[in-house]
Amino acid sequence: MKAPGTTVPSRLRQWLTDGSVGQEHSSSGGKAGATWWQVMCLSGLDYFSTLGYQPAIAALAAGALAPLATLILVAVTLCAALPVYRRVATESPHGQGSIAMLERLMPHWKGKVFVLVLLGFAATDFMITATLSAADASAHLIENPFTPEWFTGKQVPITLVLLILLGALFLRGFTEVIWIAVTLVFSFLALNLVIIVVSAASIIENPVSITRWLDSLFTAHGDPLMMLLVCLIVFPKLALGLSGFETGVAVMPQIASAPGDTEANPAARIRGAKKLLTTAALIMSGFLVLSSIVTTVLIPAQEFQPGGAANGRALSWLAHHLMGDAFGTAYDLSTILILWFAGASALAGMLNLIPRYLPRFGMAPAWASAVRPLVLVLLLVAIAITIHFEASVDAQGAAYATGVLVLMSSAAIAVTISARRRGEKGKALLFGATSLVFAYTTIANCVERPDGLKIAAFFIAAVLLVSLLSRFRRSTELRATSVRFDEPAVAIIRQAGSAGLLRLIAHEPVKTSKRRYIHKHQHAVLASHIPQRAPVAFLEIKVSDYSDFAQDIEVRGITRHGQWILEATAPSVSTAIAAIAMAIRDDYEVMPHIYFRWTEGNPLLNLAKFIFLGQGEIAPLTREVLREAEPNLQRRPWVHVG
Repeated sequence: MKAPGTTVPSRLRQWLTDGSVGQEHSSSGGKAGATWWQVMCLSGLDYFSTLGYQPAIAALAAGALAPLATLILVAVTLCAALPVYRRVATESPHGQGSIAMLERLMPHWKGKVFVLVLLGFAATDFMITATLSAADASAHLIENPFTPEWFTGKQVPITLVLLILLGALFLRGFTEVIWIAVTLVFSFLALNLVIIVVSAASIIENPVSITRWLDSLFTAHGDPLMMLLVCLIVFPKLALGLSGFETGVAVMPQIASAPGDTEANPAARIRGAKKLLTTAALIMSGFLVLSSIVTTVLIPAQEFQPGGAANGRALSWLAHHLMGDAFGTAYDLSTILILWFAGASALAGMLNLIPRYLPRFGMAPAWASAVRPLVLVLLLVAIAITIHFEASVDAQGAAYATGVLVLMSSAAIAVTISARRRGEKGKALLFGATSLVFAYTTIANCVERPDGLKIAAFFIAAVLLVSLLSRFRRSTELRATSVRFDEPAVAIIRQAGSAGLLRLIAHEPVKTSKRRYIHKHQHAVLASHIPQRAPVAFLEIKVSDYSDFAQDIEVRGITRHGQWILEATAPSVSTAIAAIAMAIRDDYEVMPHIYFRWTEGNPLLNLAKFIFLGQGEIAPLTREVLREAEPNLQRRPWVHVG
């Protein structure tokens, strides 16, 4: 009988690693996930919530030119960003976005490091989205006229509470999160529409406000060409209005599949993602233009300045002044909720990206594939960021913009390369021009606000360090997702292991002459005292992509120069030999004995070769992999070295 306390860790572990939480497919094989418009609301939490502060940012950056600058932002949205991400959704339908597209262009460690750098920028984007939005929600709460005075100065603890509540929702699963997102988005957009309609009516009733705006516009910028130039200069400051596209692709796995969809071609999911991206872009473009016009025309310019009543909350200012504090408070509450919950789309993006990359690279613990432990880790990171920046929205804004713009630039570059490789010259030119626009915007943002690049560099360094340390720690795991033997391989195993013992001589498949096999056999006979007439087989491992962590191993049986040979391809020689030996023992009830020669060279250098190139000190590392995989010495395959 177990001690009473022993079931608690087991239950906790089972709850944490429950694989059904957050899965995009149902176990029954039927339709799973949500409709595209519901998932649009999840990604729209990040995208649409920017209405809470984007009009004020535009007015502060461009002044009377804010509506014109916003029109340029909308043109970039519909004519550049939208076509790019519709293509990304087609070519990367499982939510990895441009990262997966660019990974395919760079093999081995170069590709892995590049992916880790992009994941660092993605972490910057998504994590700062969660912390900045929660901080902005707490700021709106504190600034509301009905909020008690004792809330003042408590922005950090309020933000931490909001983040913890958000993490608690994700620990329950995605279903609740999506339905909350739908409710928040529809109510928030409806309230914004009411404010815009009432503001437009106020402008029509008092056309003098339009006259004042036009006078201010032409007094400050009389030349239309100069107006355009100023709008282009301030455009990088408005780039947060593009923030929803990367999230829209990242949450694609939450869109329901349909009969006929396959892993390689989830056609219904791709169609749903395109509808999601297009609808969100059209809705947001309309709201951005209209909100920019009414706020610029109706709100005095000084109110947009730091410390002004409309700074960061232009539509809220209009709600209070045109419709009273009761409606204004209702709008503030809706804004607070959607800003707080905007972190949900960011967390959904991270929960999709991390399990698809780091565990596959061997650069995260195996539990990183489960939702709940990963939510807890991301929540701790968000808490640390909030404390470090003291829940300041301004301090986190530069990092947020940097992460968004780098990912959008990488997406534009990825689709440009894709179009060129497919011979689509017209599309390649269009996407190339888009890449230049995003590259300019990214560079201008980094030059003007270098703190964002510094914060992103910290995330990149953290991702690289944690990934490499994890890869080192997990390097001696039994790294094979499966081991299969073809019919000739099975025949060799049965013939060579007919006495219940299978002698395998490890051989590097570089020199394959008849003389080499005879020499290797004779050495094993002399060094390890194998009986001269005992049946043996050679085991040869060809290294594939040594930067991969694990893969399916297909063992083929051949006869070369009269010798039995089992050959396979794998990322690492030592782990493949160990995995094949364990599979032979389990599948055919034969105990493998593996014979090696000592590897020449510096042991530390050989260890580095094992970790990064899949080769190195083969014999002792094979023994170490087997020792970790099989603690029972009596059942562990034998390793002989001479």
